[in-house]
Amino acid sequence: MDSEALQRIISTLASKNDEIQNFIDTLNHTLKGVQENSSNILSELDEEFDSLYSILDEVKESMINSIKQEQAHKSQELQSQISQCNNALENSEELLEFATRSLDIKEPEEFSKAARQIKDRYVTMASAFRLSLKPKVSDNMTHLMVDFSQERQMLQTLKFLPVPKAPEIDPVECLVADNCVTVAWRMPEEDNKIDHFVLEYRKTNFDGLPRVKDERCWEIADNIKGTEYTLSGLKFDSKYMNFRVRACNKAVAGEYSDPVTLETKALNFSLDNSSSHLNLKVEDTCVEWDPTGGKGQEKIKGKENKGSVHVTSLKKHTRSGTPSPKRTSVGSRPPAVRGSRDRFTGESYTVLGDTAIESGQHYWEVKAQKDCKSYSVGVAYKTLGKFDQLGKTNTSWCVHVNNWLQNTFAAKHNNKVKALDVSVPEKIGVFCDFDGGQLSFYDANSKQLLYSFKTKFTQPVLPGFMVWCGGLSLSTGMQVPSAVRTLQKSENGMTGSASSLNNVTQ
Repeated sequence: MDSEALQRIISTLASKNDEIQNFIDTLNHTLKGVQENSSNILSELDEEFDSLYSILDEVKESMINSIKQEQAHKSQELQSQISQCNNALENSEELLEFATRSLDIKEPEEFSKAARQIKDRYVTMASAFRLSLKPKVSDNMTHLMVDFSQERQMLQTLKFLPVPKAPEIDPVECLVADNCVTVAWRMPEEDNKIDHFVLEYRKTNFDGLPRVKDERCWEIADNIKGTEYTLSGLKFDSKYMNFRVRACNKAVAGEYSDPVTLETKALNFSLDNSSSHLNLKVEDTCVEWDPTGGKGQEKIKGKENKGSVHVTSLKKHTRSGTPSPKRTSVGSRPPAVRGSRDRFTGESYTVLGDTAIESGQHYWEVKAQKDCKSYSVGVAYKTLGKFDQLGKTNTSWCVHVNNWLQNTFAAKHNNKVKALDVSVPEKIGVFCDFDGGQLSFYDANSKQLLYSFKTKFTQPVLPGFMVWCGGLSLSTGMQVPSAVRTLQKSENGMTGSASSLNNVTQ
């Protein structure tokens, strides 16, 4: 066995070990989740039953109060009737006794007097004799009886909520294009109780199953009504993205789908401060001309923010004291003479990207400040010197915009200039097909082709920029737009008309 075969075995074992370790981490994370979620569910179950008990206690108390109120009402009515009847009975017994004694009176006058008294009292007691001898209320309390047999049956049917099944993401139906990702899924079986879906996603640099450790947090797209969702305006500053989705009914969310990993590869680079001219103030994705010497005022920055999602804008310097190219001094340079090399000094304010392009197709965009006097956008080999001008050598290609004294827009390479009869766009898109030997410039908004170089790149190239009296901001982490890919297939006209600028560089 040779060393190369052994190295392959070592590489395979290392990859397998990493895969197993990631799976162990996933299992441990899942185990921890089971314990935490079980504890949470038990607490929620206790709360739900306590709520039921509370409701039953309230209903019981209300029913007891109803029975007691009915009892009190009937008792009061009956007691009132009893009292009235007792009074009537007492008066009647008195009169009866008096009448009985009057029968023994022998004297006619006394008897007549007694009889009149009995008659008067009888008339007075007539209302008492008209009392209803029917109870106002009955002793029946059956209207307050209960039968909870149905409720008991219902309580006996209490069970856990129906949970939607896990959706299935279809990688074939997913689409990654134009810095957008469309994720499509389906349910394993029809479920008309599903209310919405929740899509979770995160960026990663690892292929395969999502990892637990050293990964970014999941981001959420909620309340999705359909079985497809598009994330747009993404910056592809990672090699891949993980996706998972779950279905939700009105009450609960179901299991996650099996995660899917989609490739989101794009060119990400920052400006290399170490490659820039002394009079350029450079940040990760911004460069600005500084007549006082930007690099003399700050330390050279590293690449810690490489891949930042947002393009940061630098504050514009006050231009009231900006010297023209004839007054710009490097050291003790005398005023420039028209036609001399110093006339193009502004064009040497260059800075390169920090990531070399060695293969494939790539795309990025550049936007100039509104008051920028002069700038160039293109690519160059690593051999480009700090004071070399983009497009002046056979190792660099660019488009150049000049807004000073006169407005010009031109393609430049190997000290040859091709004037472009198109308007300068607000933002320039740069397409580099290293293997196909093509460098094209587009209006980033309309995707109109501005110019194309055809060549054969014999070395890795770096994105290159020049700026004078103004600043540039970059947008990286972008896929090649679909419109650009389509135009590349049919693009012939402008390239052929500029054959003088196309060549093979050694």
